[in-house]
Amino acid sequence: MLAKLVVRAIFAAVGLWLSSRLVAGVHFSNVGSLIAAALLLGIVNAFVRPVVFVLTLPLTIVTLGLFLLVVNAAMIGLVAMLLGGFQVHGLVPGILAAIVTGVVSWIGHLVLRDDRGRRR
Repeated sequence: MLAKLVVRAIFAAVGLWLSSRLVAGVHFSNVGSLIAAALLLGIVNAFVRPVVFVLTLPLTIVTLGLFLLVVNAAMIGLVAMLLGGFQVHGLVPGILAAIVTGVVSWIGHLVLRDDRGRRR
């Protein structure tokens, strides 16, 4: 269980690092800030994002789920506000960083997926 959590944090860090390389407006001051941002993003996604998701559910339904990109960008922006060595300059870089980080995390989920569903 702990190993999966660590690997998920690693995939989040890779996604954030890739975002900083691909998206203008996303910057890290050092590797420590990157690791702290990945861990903090995991905590924010575990506790803050579900509350924001429920509060914005009507808007998410009206936009056919596209508003979730804004919610994910807001979570990355919140991490950037809380962490001094991580910067996101604007909504568009935040949304693009959320897309990149989400795709990398999705790939990580595929890698970590266990075989329970295949046994049925």
